[in-house]
Amino acid sequence: MIAAISWIPKGVSKSVPSVVEPPSKEEIEEMLKNGALERCGDSESEEDDEIMDADAAKQDDTVAHALAAADALGKTPKNSGTSFLDITDGLKELDMDHYDDEDDGIEVFSKGLGDTYYPSNDMDPYLKDNNDDDSEEDEDMTIKAEDSVIVCARNADDLSHLEVWIFEESEDGDSNMYVHHDVIIPAFPLCTAWLDCPLKGGEKGNFIAVGSMETSIEIWDLDIIDEVQPFLVLGGVAEKKKKKAKKTSVKYRKGSHTDSVLGLAWNKEYRNILASASADKLVKIWDVTSGECNITMDHHTDKVQAVAWNHHEPQVLLSGSFDRSVVMKDGRIPTHAGFKWSVTADVESLAWDPHTNHSFVVSLEDGTVQGFDVRTAKSDSASESKPAFTLHAHDQAVCTISYNPLAPNLLATGSTDKMVKLWDLSNNQPSCVATRNPKAGAVFSISFSEDRPFLLAIGGSTGKLEVWDTLSEAAVSRKFGNYSSQSISKPEA
Repeated sequence: MIAAISWIPKGVSKSVPSVVEPPSKEEIEEMLKNGALERCGDSESEEDDEIMDADAAKQDDTVAHALAAADALGKTPKNSGTSFLDITDGLKELDMDHYDDEDDGIEVFSKGLGDTYYPSNDMDPYLKDNNDDDSEEDEDMTIKAEDSVIVCARNADDLSHLEVWIFEESEDGDSNMYVHHDVIIPAFPLCTAWLDCPLKGGEKGNFIAVGSMETSIEIWDLDIIDEVQPFLVLGGVAEKKKKKAKKTSVKYRKGSHTDSVLGLAWNKEYRNILASASADKLVKIWDVTSGECNITMDHHTDKVQAVAWNHHEPQVLLSGSFDRSVVMKDGRIPTHAGFKWSVTADVESLAWDPHTNHSFVVSLEDGTVQGFDVRTAKSDSASESKPAFTLHAHDQAVCTISYNPLAPNLLATGSTDKMVKLWDLSNNQPSCVATRNPKAGAVFSISFSEDRPFLLAIGGSTGKLEVWDTLSEAAVSRKFGNYSSQSISKPEA
């Protein structure tokens, strides 16, 4: 399944990503010491741990017996007189020199062409075609400035990884999509957020933050291939001890979440700031340059599913929870109660309208989408502000929503009913513009591209990435096609 999707802006990715060197013996020992290679098994029960310990003990015994047998077979008594000459005689009997003789009598290792020496592979006629293969492979591994890049957080066959996809478009309108490389991650991913904070220096970076079933947030460098460790880890388990009563004592790193990380949001204005939502009922704000949690907010009473920064007021953060509420807070005064809106079901997703500074939408577990205008918010928490509209969008939970970054009032919704729908929200009177079954199964994540605003990436339970050119729909082209020739203007801070 695909749990989360993120577009990478064009031209940001390194044209030829670096290939990491395999870890040294000392680095592996350090990873084992720190438990970095055991994180994926942290969620196992104590009973499972005992079974695994017993199995490991049996395996150790088996290995010991095997080594002893091999040792016995490999050694001879000191007085046996066995020498290197005896081994040579044995090899002569096997006649290994003629093992690969062909039926026509030509010996592979005979004098002739097989013995010809070429100073370089370029001069060898039998290797000339390999250069063409290498050039094709090099071309596939090159990320061009005009390529669209999509990162999918996937889980398949108990293996979790990040897939970096290249989406190419030709002048004749045809498209091609393939996996450029992937990154194995230790835990089941739940959410992602791309960020360009220059953690390695320079003007911009190319990183993705991953929230998972674990308590930590991992930040991976997307410009490195075959990486085995995240560039940075926020929070997580510092120490875990087993007690006699079959209980485990867990010590968390300072500022860490203590349950799964369900939502992430990067602040595009303050590029070192990342917000997180967790099943521990908390919202946290992190400084990724220092790796520390600066602010912790506990204004929800149940799992916090999603967070989002306002596009025009970058200090304003929205959070949605299973306590059936949405809360708006100002990060500069986190102790303030903020403003609260009640909704009709558990929050699945939320998003600020990128074209205004006062509107947002919330998608819910009961299949509805509600829109709100913050200008109607009341400081008295006991006074409820009514939604600007309530839309019965799907038959099942609306897990994901995405505003079009270019065309105002165009919203996409995805649901576990396997459908993706496009809506025109003009005048707070939503109307369905297009509907599609992308064959992705239950839809968990959708996202419009900022570089190609009418391309919608879709991921779901089948684990297959789909990209929908929404402008190919007649109704979308008719209503919003006039925006296709325009460029996205960045909101003023």
